[in-house]
Amino acid sequence: MRAQEITFLKLVQGDKQFQVPLYQRTYSWGREQLQRLWEDIGELVDQHLDGEPAAPHFLGSVVLAPGQIQAGGVQRWLVVDGQQRLTTLMLAFTALRDHLKEMGDARGGDRVHRQVLVNEFHEGADHYRLLPTQADRDAYTACVQSRADAGGGDNIGAAYRFFRGALAQDHEAGDERWASTVETVLKDLLSIVEITAEPGDNVYRIFESINNTGVGLSQSDLLRNYVFMLLPKRGERIYQELWLPMQQSLGPKNLELLVWLDLVVRGHYKTKQSEIYREQQKRLQPLAGDEDALQREIEQLAERAARFLRIVEPAREQAPALRAVLERLASWGGQTHYPLALHLLDLLAAGRTTPDEAAQALGYVESYLVRRLICQTPTTNLNRIFMEAPKELETDRPAAEAVRRFLSGRRRRWPSDEELRAAVRGKPFYWSGRPAQRSYILRRLEESYRASEPVDFAKASLSVEHVLPQRPAPAWFDLLAEETEPDQTPQELHDLLVHTLGNLTLTGDNAKLSNHPFERKQQILDASALRMNLEIASAQRWGKAQILERADRLADRAAELWPGPIGGVKPGEESPGWVELRAALVAMPSGTWTTYGDVAELIGSHPVPVGAYLGANTGVIGAYRVLTVEGRVSPSFRWADGSDRPPPQELLASEGVRFDSLGRAHPSQRLSAAELATLLGRDVTQPAAHDPLPDGEDTAAAERFRAQLRDNWPAAFEGVVAALDFWRRQGGHVTYGRHEETSCFPMLDLGTSHGPHLMWPVGIYPVSGTVEVVFQYLKTRSPFDDTEQRRELLNRLNKIDGIDLPEAKLELRPSFPVGVFAEHGDQICEVLDWFVGVAALDLAQRN
Repeated sequence: MRAQEITFLKLVQGDKQFQVPLYQRTYSWGREQLQRLWEDIGELVDQHLDGEPAAPHFLGSVVLAPGQIQAGGVQRWLVVDGQQRLTTLMLAFTALRDHLKEMGDARGGDRVHRQVLVNEFHEGADHYRLLPTQADRDAYTACVQSRADAGGGDNIGAAYRFFRGALAQDHEAGDERWASTVETVLKDLLSIVEITAEPGDNVYRIFESINNTGVGLSQSDLLRNYVFMLLPKRGERIYQELWLPMQQSLGPKNLELLVWLDLVVRGHYKTKQSEIYREQQKRLQPLAGDEDALQREIEQLAERAARFLRIVEPAREQAPALRAVLERLASWGGQTHYPLALHLLDLLAAGRTTPDEAAQALGYVESYLVRRLICQTPTTNLNRIFMEAPKELETDRPAAEAVRRFLSGRRRRWPSDEELRAAVRGKPFYWSGRPAQRSYILRRLEESYRASEPVDFAKASLSVEHVLPQRPAPAWFDLLAEETEPDQTPQELHDLLVHTLGNLTLTGDNAKLSNHPFERKQQILDASALRMNLEIASAQRWGKAQILERADRLADRAAELWPGPIGGVKPGEESPGWVELRAALVAMPSGTWTTYGDVAELIGSHPVPVGAYLGANTGVIGAYRVLTVEGRVSPSFRWADGSDRPPPQELLASEGVRFDSLGRAHPSQRLSAAELATLLGRDVTQPAAHDPLPDGEDTAAAERFRAQLRDNWPAAFEGVVAALDFWRRQGGHVTYGRHEETSCFPMLDLGTSHGPHLMWPVGIYPVSGTVEVVFQYLKTRSPFDDTEQRRELLNRLNKIDGIDLPEAKLELRPSFPVGVFAEHGDQICEVLDWFVGVAALDLAQRN
């Protein structure tokens, strides 16, 4: 075999085709991997635009085996290893091509298409430079051909949509050279090692040798080995006295993190964690031969390690005010603030600031993070902002003032008091950040009441509760009907209010509260030890007015707890809501639609301004997918002057959206606000009743479920019970939710000696009468992490009368009516039998 390091463009150029063998797994990169690659690309783009020398970014290797070549045909290469990288980059180029065309650069789009994506003078399968495995082929060629169904609900479509969104969002912040620089980076600054087998080579032996290399050395291991190689005389003593204690106190992961932070606070803020050794080696190389200087370097690192430990374990901090804010940031979670926190502790150690000043500075950091989360400000570049801080802070000002001025910079998006108040009133806070962060904010708001006997949150087991329930009983809708606007339904008003901060509290009685009428909730909340719950219990009713009044009171407390930036709203700054709207529409799979109300709920607005924005910006990608609540194209929707695009209904139909004779889109293809949020990677917490309890079969819960099913859907009762009995005979068990509507989950325990592996195909809801197919969960569990297996489950269910699950929702939780069990229980059992068989085969292979 031979190996060479080349750019991506040189790898793919020429009359050649990379074929992914049919037996390889389907494309599986998810949002996290795509985001990491895009961040690396963004750094190279910035360096290139700033005129800095940019070293190629190493992507890894591809292993290729020569395939057959026919006279006049293309040279075929079998992709033995590296298909995920190849496919990802090809999808990035398809998105770039379409982005260039969207921006009016048809010539640039055509250049990308011909240079990278296709063999221009060949037809049929030979036309494509990359030919994925059969299961991914149609979705991939749809993207290359720019077909209407490009960007569907599978992983190929999701990656294409990711890059379309990333290109659109980052282009807005860049200059006119930005798109062409992205093209340059993708072609010439992404480096791949091409390993080419010769005829007769055992390519699978090569693959195994690459992928079974044992436990590699960490970056800190490499650095340690290098440093002590330069200390031949005093290395053993320095290791015992300095390095080993530091290594033992931090542990391997934190030691590696410290070595990276050491570079960042020195001003090397563009260093990736994968490049720690190389950058530290470059910095220390001039000291080779000077053991005194090297010893001082290790002493400084050990001192910095002690300071870093106070960030990771705040109880070590002696100053009360500083310890308190470090504890709050630790409770907040994440490592984003580490570079700035370590820099402040460095200043404190050097006598250049005081503990109270450092505490105030970190208080601004907390405020910055909390306000951004409440306002749902995009997290793009957040890590980079904090990595730049140690180098960019003004040194002639007190630390707290310098931090506040830095974070108040125009491009750093610290929400003002006005933005904070609007977000508390309208944004779906329940979908913001991680669950622990939402609980933290509510906890801090409760603490601001300064109760004479405060709750011990460390001991209390509290969770976030909706006062107006997520699934309200009819009495709640009767109450909301009194406050609806013209042409607004109680359900639409409910959706705009239910997840906002004004409707949320902390309680240990979620199961008791459930979706009871407010009078019953009042009794329970009135017995709470939390001041915020006593305040809610004192209200006479709980509707729109009360939720907005409480939101305003909470916003006042939030503004006092978490101070804002210097100068308020910066002129010319666009509302984050419109940025989020554009991101959501790009993320929608082809073959789906949504409503003005759904988008308004997502971004914390109202259907009218959403409609006005889209009416004034019809060039927004996917604007035509936003319809009225009845599923019709808005009469006011118009393409931009001079556009040759077909009418919106015709375009949607070409993507796969079905319309009835009255011009209404099929409701099963509608994306709710929660589904849009899921596509954006938000942590959309479902009601607790949606999640199965791992307690085995609870006889009392089972009886509740059967009683609710019998009372609400008597025709389906026998079919559901028979299907659950069938499931048990296949080796499964059944668990139940804990809320008033006792949901049911047929579970399989497919764990091995390596760990548990629970999965369930559906959730059954006996009051609302829906059966959710949980593709969103299955996509993280083998073997249904394979898109083709989820698609097969969808197709088998869709053969049953009454079930119509859209393929565009293969990453979500589409549902069908529980009434299908009445006539077609046997057919559903056949699908469940297939599901168990596929899972059992996978278990045997994993064992």
